[in-house]
Amino acid sequence: MDRSEHTVPDSSSLTGWFKSSYSGGDQGECLELARGHVGAPVRDSKTATGPALVFSASGWSTFVTAVKNDRFPA
Repeated sequence: MDRSEHTVPDSSSLTGWFKSSYSGGDQGECLELARGHVGAPVRDSKTATGPALVFSASGWSTFVTAVKNDRFPA
């Protein structure tokens, strides 16, 4: 995966996908993250062959920190 890419058209071409331990399992709002890549590929768990967004490692870390600190209003 090229560092300049921000999407992967078919996320099934990547390996290492996992769901968060906070995921409800069969709920419809689950994201998956793929380990072992230059960036942080993220996809909708319901669409394994759909696209993935690829965040920089620092961008993903900033997002996760913001979520943990409840910086997104409901």
